[in-house]
Amino acid sequence: MITVEVPLAGGRSYPVVIGSGAIDRLADVLPAPARVAIVTQAGIGVQVDPGVEHRVFTIPDGEAAKTLATIGDLCSGFARWGLTRADAVVGVGGGVVTDVAGFAAAGYHRGVAVVHVATTLLAQIDAAIGGKTGVNLPEGKNLVGAFWQPTAVLCDTDTLATLPEREMRCGRGEMAKYHFLGGEGLEDLDIDEQVARCVEIKAEVVAADEREAGRRAVLNYGHTLGHAIETTGGYDMRHGEAVAVGLVFAAELAAAMGRIDDDRVAEHRRIVGLYGLPGALPDGAGDDELLAAMARDKKAVDGLTFVLDGPDGVEPVPGVDVDLVRVTLGRVR
Repeated sequence: MITVEVPLAGGRSYPVVIGSGAIDRLADVLPAPARVAIVTQAGIGVQVDPGVEHRVFTIPDGEAAKTLATIGDLCSGFARWGLTRADAVVGVGGGVVTDVAGFAAAGYHRGVAVVHVATTLLAQIDAAIGGKTGVNLPEGKNLVGAFWQPTAVLCDTDTLATLPEREMRCGRGEMAKYHFLGGEGLEDLDIDEQVARCVEIKAEVVAADEREAGRRAVLNYGHTLGHAIETTGGYDMRHGEAVAVGLVFAAELAAAMGRIDDDRVAEHRRIVGLYGLPGALPDGAGDDELLAAMARDKKAVDGLTFVLDGPDGVEPVPGVDVDLVRVTLGRVR
């Protein structure tokens, strides 16, 4: 079992417990609540025992669950049950569940404790870590949410054994991102070590910028185009797959701007290919739709903003020329 501490402002921190059987630590990491509201999805198939009185609240499957209506339904359910600020929420599932459970916990009674039991690779290495929660609008992904740090995160790697291959690829898209944020050599580690290394990288970034005032934007590497692909395509392409395309696009854009050389672009394509991920836009993805979606990205402060590789590493770059973006989109078709 590996434990990584995520440091926060004011000397606070929380543990991320990684490995086979981590789920059995739930009762140990709960903040002594009177009762627990468990938020999950019907198809997750993972049972937890918080060791106290609890009730299960089930949300719909897929990105369709990430709506303000779902948050309202959850909070109404909490209220009818009589959940108080002294109680806790436990999210059991993948990134959709941790985003929704975390946002509901942040809003209900203006904040109750939340613990995440991450059951997918995507959630274990990224979505459940760092306190970013939120839901989608028709205009874009994760446009409404809150920063709400969990009390603990449990990453039981046994749960990955039953994941469909496409769900694993979804997580590998985020893992590919971490290769370029200090995770060189990730492919040589076993799964527990891979998860732990990704968590360590994210923890270090979150500690330096808990509320995404600057540096934390690097965690969105590949996501500007990735989120646009998801939104405009009705989420037919899964998150990690879309991020993989976004990584290749970002590398090609950085090269077109003279920030990196062709060898570095080739390394991006190698890593994406290593994990069996797509490196090209899906059929039907139109430039105008993608550009409009990217302009609504949360990082955009001065025209189109992308997180790009460069001589000083990965960093946000505002004011990128629209015509250059169009040309680069053509290179990933």
